[in-house]
Amino acid sequence: MIYKNSEGKRRELAAGIFQKTLVWGEKTLLSEFVLKAGAILPRHSHPHEQSGYLVSGRMRLVVGEAAHEVSAGDGWCIAGGVEHEASIIEDSVAIEVFSPVREDLVPR
Repeated sequence: MIYKNSEGKRRELAAGIFQKTLVWGEKTLLSEFVLKAGAILPRHSHPHEQSGYLVSGRMRLVVGEAAHEVSAGDGWCIAGGVEHEASIIEDSVAIEVFSPVREDLVPR
């Protein structure tokens, strides 16, 4: 599968949290997140492993009980089933990979 930037739609998952699926295969799904300063991604979990890279901005990421401030260039990996949340400090862009594929993020 080849991703063209003009394809796909960005959707708002929560106030100020926008997600766009870039490409997916049998085992992984790649997403772009555009995150507005002041937005909150509520605490949640899912069975998928989630690896991310902060392209720009700054946010506070809570994984389990551990809080981390992440800045552009930082990355993370969250095991499946672990609760996590994010508070967006500055307008940010993140790229994340989910495995296995998150069916709820596959464009229909």
